[in-house]
Amino acid sequence: MVSLVLTSSDIFRALFLALSVVWLLSDLAFAKHAGITRHYKFDIKMQSVTRLCQTKNIVTVNGQFPGPRIIAREGDRLLIKVVNHVKYNVTIHWHGIRQIRSGWADGPAYVTQCPIQTGQSYVYNFTLTGQRGTLFWHAHISWLRATLYGPIVILPKKHASYPFPHPYKEVPIVFGEWWKADTETIINQAMATGGAPNISDAFTINGLPGPSYNCSAKDTFKLKVKAGKTYLLRLVNAALNDELFFRVANHTLTVVEADAVYVKPFKTDIVLITPGQTTNVLLRAKSKTPSAKFAMSARPYATGPATFDNTTTIGILEYEKSASASKSNHKNLPLLKAKLPQFNDSSYAMKFQRKFRSLATAKFPAKVPKNVDRRFFFTVGLGILPCSKNQTCQGPNNTRPAAAVNNVSFVQPNIALLQAHFFNKSKGVYTTNFPTNPPFKFNYTGTPPKNIMLSSGTKVVALPFNISVELVMQDTSILGAESHPLHLHGFNFFVLGQGVGNFDPKKDPAKFNLVDPAERNTVGVPAGGWVAIRFLADNPGVWFMHCHLEVHTSWGLKMAWVVNDGKGRKQKLPPPPADLPKC
Repeated sequence: MVSLVLTSSDIFRALFLALSVVWLLSDLAFAKHAGITRHYKFDIKMQSVTRLCQTKNIVTVNGQFPGPRIIAREGDRLLIKVVNHVKYNVTIHWHGIRQIRSGWADGPAYVTQCPIQTGQSYVYNFTLTGQRGTLFWHAHISWLRATLYGPIVILPKKHASYPFPHPYKEVPIVFGEWWKADTETIINQAMATGGAPNISDAFTINGLPGPSYNCSAKDTFKLKVKAGKTYLLRLVNAALNDELFFRVANHTLTVVEADAVYVKPFKTDIVLITPGQTTNVLLRAKSKTPSAKFAMSARPYATGPATFDNTTTIGILEYEKSASASKSNHKNLPLLKAKLPQFNDSSYAMKFQRKFRSLATAKFPAKVPKNVDRRFFFTVGLGILPCSKNQTCQGPNNTRPAAAVNNVSFVQPNIALLQAHFFNKSKGVYTTNFPTNPPFKFNYTGTPPKNIMLSSGTKVVALPFNISVELVMQDTSILGAESHPLHLHGFNFFVLGQGVGNFDPKKDPAKFNLVDPAERNTVGVPAGGWVAIRFLADNPGVWFMHCHLEVHTSWGLKMAWVVNDGKGRKQKLPPPPADLPKC
């Protein structure tokens, strides 16, 4: 037997080695905590898909519909290479991502970038800063987002927990809209004839219409749950033109997050979610396995005078059967239906929106700007424009329906606004004289004025860096009062208040919530009402703001904010990446 004698230098070496390992591991742990770089590749290609007994070719990412899920942690950097293999120009928008000093990666066509042309590619490069929850990505050109969309799941930093009970499982529930016809043809025809585009044929849950549609029983989303467990449903409304009510029969949901910001939890049977919004809800399964299946139903909340897709998409919540239940019994369980509000129940919509409150804790503060540097009052709604030359339109006196903010129907430029701004070449591309208030006053929610003709142009609001903005958005009843989900790129904003009728600048501000208002990126301007928001212009670049009903965006209900550079190095927009697409 060999005896082993350790000298003091041996012991010292062993100790040094052990400490080195500890240091190395702690360095690795720190590196992990600081965020990592995640790479994704999006191949834009056509894919043959069958829905409602009809097969058609649709534009997809990697042949998937809906598209792939992006999963990352707060603090991670994302490098997403998008390669365009289809005949259409394409851009991708990372909806709700703040894009702090990374405006070149925001994605709206002709606003922050020229589109990616056939055979070309572009790497979207951005970091997830101070956000966690659910967002989504979608195409941001023409109507391609009808099929080009998918969820973004931002997990908290390593070792950070949710401010609510940790769920047993997390499930994305993405609502979409399905047309039997080609959506690009639909919008192009509508713009050419000056008429309204055809409505969709179905709604979908995770790409599947469900049993309420013709021959779609096999195309039904099914969620299997275990009795007594809690599930986090990550709800995303990726539909083009419809706000949706959602309900799970005989189950209560607890809302815990909206637009990737935690909220004070509240219980509800029904969720209202507009296109562009995301809502995380906890669903607690019943303590014992019930002898029934439960419908998960979504159908539109529609307020305007236009026709809409008045159908219901259904998914099915099923409980995993206990070992004692026989197979045949489980198959023939009754399906309990979910009762939803009337399609035009705007009082429910208003009550629901008012339930959202920020956590406003030391860890998750609500940083509402208390002082206001600039105030704006924007009317949002519809009107008419004269028909283009060499075109016959269906409206009275050869007019076509159009949409506007402060009576300005936005004209899309041929070069990206951000490039024009960055290189000081705005002349001939855009002007900075967007009206602060409506050009003329009238009873916005009462009898419409005789002249409902809009003006048009590429106008923006220019803001100095880091000033606080208060914006009141007022619906108009010119072609009928209608709810408008307004989305602001590049910022979260605080929803201070909302009301029915015309905003009263003397009385209404006294009721604003400046303590714990909801923090969002998309808000519904109530039908025949108003909403007030505040945000801090702390992100240099050009930021699109538009209605997330795609038909209204096509008609011009959009504008842009130009936020100039600040003085500090970290307050300036870096130059564009070398592979930024050219127009």
